Order: sequence, then C-alpha cells, then structure tokens
Amino acid sequence: MVVVVGDPARAREAAERLERAREIGSNREYLTLRGEVGGRDICVVSHGVGAAGANVCFMELLRGGVRAFIRAGTCGAIAEGISDGDLIVAGSAVREDAVSEHFVPLAYPAVADRGLSAALAVEARGRSLTVHEGMIVTEANFYPVDAPPRWERYRARGPIAVEMELSSLFVLASLHGARAAGILAVDGNLVESRDPDMTDYDPHRPVVSEGVAAMLDVAVAVAGRAAAEGDE
Repeated sequence: MVVVVGDPARAREAAERLERAREIGSNREYLTLRGEVGGRDICVVSHGVGAAGANVCFMELLRGGVRAFIRAGTCGAIAEGISDGDLIVAGSAVREDAVSEHFVPLAYPAVADRGLSAALAVEARGRSLTVHEGMIVTEANFYPVDAPPRWERYRARGPIAVEMELSSLFVLASLHGARAAGILAVDGNLVESRDPDMTDYDPHRPVVSEGVAAMLDVAVAVAGRAAAEGDE
C-alpha cells in the first residue's frame, strides 16, 4: 500500500505519521520512505509535478508489485462554495493530463476505486473535516496558457477541482489491475478568485497547511486500514 504525493517535503511530512519510518530511496523528485501503521507496511513516495514525471513513479511502483495507491495532493477548486483548506475526494477525472492518451485512447475513463474513495470520505467526515466528493480535471499545465483555461470548458459540466496527476494514476492503476484513489486539499478557489492569472498564488498560508495536515492524517489512516485488509 502506497501513499503518493507530489512534494518530497510532503512525503516526509506524511512519513511522520508512520511507525519506524525510514528513507529507502531518493533520486531526483522521487523520495521513498517506508514505515508501518498498526504493524502493516506502508510506503510514502513523492512523484513530482505533472503526469509525465509522475508516471515514472507510478509505473515503477506497479512493476514492484504495488496494487493500491492513495494520492494526497493539493488542488484548485473550480466550483463555488469550496473554501481554502477544504478536502476533496476525487471519484473520477477529466483526462487533460497530455500523457495518458499514450497508454490508452481518451475514450477510456479515469475512475477512482470506489472502496478506497468511500473510506477516505468516511474518515474525513469522522474527523469533522469539510470534504467534497466529485469529478476533478487533471491538467498538463499549472499556469493558464489558454484563454479561457482548459478547465473552464468543463466547469459547468460537473468537475469541482483541478490538479495535475490523478487522471493518469487512475488510468494506469486500472490498466494494471490495481486500486487508486485521491484526496486533495484546496489551496485556492479559481472561480471565486480576483486573480485569474494566479500572479498572487500562495499555497503556504496557514489555512492550506492545516488542510494538508488533515489530508495526510486521513490518507495514512485509510492506507493503514487498507493494508490490514490485504492491499499491497
């Protein structure tokens, strides 16, 4: 069972929630730490920014025998009423990642594992956290290069957030018979912002840090239970 995150520093933060955590590998943006939750092995691995590099991480883990993933990351909300620091559990993803079409045509869906997703939502609500469930958009570019940005064409059709890796993880997991889910902490609301070009983007505010910490608590707790139930 593996928790994957973008930032190596966030991987270390997640590993603080493990027992007997230790570093077992580090190269470029890929940091791997291993520990235990309730006596069950859990790994935390960082994958960097964007689906292209993240797929290297995901494929190596799949080839190493991993069959269950939880991605814990940050996102921008694209639905009204979602606040900074809120959590989002992604049930599916729009495939604007610019990479996964090299594995399988775009008609193939990017869908999370229902059991892991439900466990994340239940765990978050059990901790009295604000959590939203829904579709998200995975985009290849962080800063908007289109006018309007690509996520804008989907906003009225249901997605509630945008991030950069989940759709590719969902596709790769499905293609390899693995399970994958995603939980995200909101670091800004793009439809309520007065800064559409993101010139003042700052993910290091306390409300975001608190949301990330809560997200990691949830992800590690669910990963531990999943491992106890037999997920590798």
